[in-house]
Order: sequence, then C-alpha cells, then structure tokens
Amino acid sequence: QAQLVESGGGLVQAGGSLRLSCALSGRTFTPYAMGWFRQAPGKEREFVAAISMSGETTYYQAAMKSRFTISIENARNTVYLQMNILKPEDTAVYYCAAKRDPSNYFRPTGRTSYDYWGQGTQVTVSS
Repeated sequence: QAQLVESGGGLVQAGGSLRLSCALSGRTFTPYAMGWFRQAPGKEREFVAAISMSGETTYYQAAMKSRFTISIENARNTVYLQMNILKPEDTAVYYCAAKRDPSNYFRPTGRTSYDYWGQGTQVTVSS
C-alpha cells in the first residue's frame, strides 16, 4: 500500500519561511502528478499547488504563486513546497496528494483528481 508522509510543518512568525516535504513510500509507483492542498479551521480544503512528475508543468493557486514554490525530487519520489513570506492566513493543515495514472482530463485543482492523500502537517503562522 502506497503512503504519503508529510513533514516540515511547524510554528513560524509572519514573514518567515517553511519548506514542506512529502515522500511517497510503501509499494511505490511513479505518480503522474503530486499536489498540495490546505485546510484551515472551519474552511474547505483548498488547492495550493501541483506539479507533474516530469517537473515540466506546475500549477498554483493564483494568490500563492508569488510566495510558494513546488518542486520534486524524482529519485526519492518526494515533492516539496517552499513557502516564503508566510502570513497568519496561511495557517492550516497542509496535505500532500498524488495522482497515480496519466489522464488527459487531469484537473490539478480538484480534490477528486487525486488517488492518495497524506495525513497532513500543521503550519501555524503567528502575527
């Protein structure tokens, strides 16, 4: 069974940075794409960023594109999310997701587009 394990969350002051990691382990395969979502208390889970496993294509929620960067390390089946200039409104549980198979209809922003999810890592930004 494949598992996604996130790490790198924590408490940071506004204006600071964090780098989240997500490693695919277990009965591994090479995903078609991986992504990050987040869920703040009382809100729906929202799309943050996604990347094709070739690294050639990235997707971002527009409001985060200038501060967040998604990247991959194929050799380790690991995806990263570098978050800079963090704001209190970035406080949320951040989830990693993976889509297993290629698709001509892949919609990176959709939660139902992904087959595997991690348990989440808490990011708290203090003002």
